[in-house]
Amino acid sequence: MKRNSIAVFVSNDEVPSNGDALYPFKQNSDLYWLSGVNQEDSMVILFPDNPDPKYREVLVLVRPNELKEKWDGKRLRRQEAISLTGIQTIVWLDSIDPLLQTWIHLADTIYLDTNENDRKGSFVKTREYRFIDEMKNRYPLHNYERAARILKDLRGIKTEFEIVVTQKAVDITKDAFTRVMKFIEPGVWEYEVHAEIIHEFVSQRSDGEAYGSIIASGDRARTLHYVSNNQQCLDGELILMDFGATYGGYNADLTRTIPVNGKFTRRQKTVYNACLHLHDYAKSLLKPGISIVDYTEKVGEEATQQFLKIGLLKKSDVKNEDPENRAYRKYLYHGISHHLGIDVHDLGTRTEPIKAGMLFTVEPGIYIEEEQMGVRIENNLWITRNGNKDLFKEIPITVEDIETIMK
Repeated sequence: MKRNSIAVFVSNDEVPSNGDALYPFKQNSDLYWLSGVNQEDSMVILFPDNPDPKYREVLVLVRPNELKEKWDGKRLRRQEAISLTGIQTIVWLDSIDPLLQTWIHLADTIYLDTNENDRKGSFVKTREYRFIDEMKNRYPLHNYERAARILKDLRGIKTEFEIVVTQKAVDITKDAFTRVMKFIEPGVWEYEVHAEIIHEFVSQRSDGEAYGSIIASGDRARTLHYVSNNQQCLDGELILMDFGATYGGYNADLTRTIPVNGKFTRRQKTVYNACLHLHDYAKSLLKPGISIVDYTEKVGEEATQQFLKIGLLKKSDVKNEDPENRAYRKYLYHGISHHLGIDVHDLGTRTEPIKAGMLFTVEPGIYIEEEQMGVRIENNLWITRNGNKDLFKEIPITVEDIETIMK
């Protein structure tokens, strides 16, 4: 932060659905990363140069209300909040305005937060954007800066402590995968598989699903974000499952593709092993110094060779390909990796070199419309100084291991 500046982070909205119902509350990821507080109507205020040391770190919480708690449950007390966050100064929301005005008048620069995830596609004016408008209307002559640029760098590098929590989410996800491998057989429905996954998550005190689980049997596996999960799994089909547990606010993200009847056909095995080859090749590249752009380009080159080998492409397809839409993209039409953390598509650079401490998915896929088949294999890798650590290394991934467990 610049000298004599203050940063203010506000919690997310409680979002209404229909009638008097609300969607499940999801905390602002930056505020959660800074504090660990998962409660509505919260604020984190940082003012390192405040003349009064007591107010250099402040956590703002809604004052506990006995009547509201009878309906919605207990809210944090002062000492609980101090113990949870390490922030020593707790201010109730209904008394923050005069204090905040004093601090703002002492500061030259105000850092405010925005959701700057590249994948954000919503134009709904969320609480943080309304707060920006409010602050600029009240204090038009201050300098304003984007807190998101700083948080992007900070959150992009995971500490060992963050990986410990992520590994717990991974381990729960592993148990869910083992459970469904023993459960799946011809005739089961996708939603039944989904239910087995959620059962395993909740029974291990997971916070739930990291995202809407994808349980896609047969040709539905070619739909990248298929979440209907309402069709029957048939003998001879592959079933693509993309799911992950969330634990302590951190997410796992696993994809496995397995045969509904427990045995890959020769062609399914060929395509699966080609995808596994791409998965292993991508893992070998993902280390400090390479950019996601270069990394994706190299995986694309290898995908081209694999697709030639298994008969998806002809040499003439490659020779005549459009450089802006390469031939392999017909069968692999998504990115290979994304940052992972508190958000499933977490903050982090896509153009600068990868750094030690970053956490990525590795998830190549092969989607063949003519054969009504989709295969994707995904693990989560923590980048270290010397390469990477596969958090999913204990989870079955080979044809032989999968068939053995399903048998």
